[in-house]
Amino acid sequence: MRKSNTEKTGPERGRGKSNNSKSSISQAATYTGMADFWDEHDLSDYWDKTRSVRADVDLEFEESLYAIEKGLSKTIRRAARERGVSPHTLINLWLQEKIQKLKLDS
Repeated sequence: MRKSNTEKTGPERGRGKSNNSKSSISQAATYTGMADFWDEHDLSDYWDKTRSVRADVDLEFEESLYAIEKGLSKTIRRAARERGVSPHTLINLWLQEKIQKLKLDS
């Protein structure tokens, strides 16, 4: 399964500065500026300024969100940091281990 690690979320999405100082076509310095430009312009007018890119997309990727108590979340973040992994990865590993154990006990 693949998921892009470059996806912007939260404060950096839409308001923050882009990785480059200016967008190549719009010359905007922020995501909001780029969005405003493309709201008013048509890509077909700039097709000759685009380039081909390769993108891997996993159409079978599914993400589910579950509420976790605040104290438990802090513990998970600390444990993940100590292990050098993300909380997301640690939770998935722990759940996989638990499910495997349940299958063996059945």
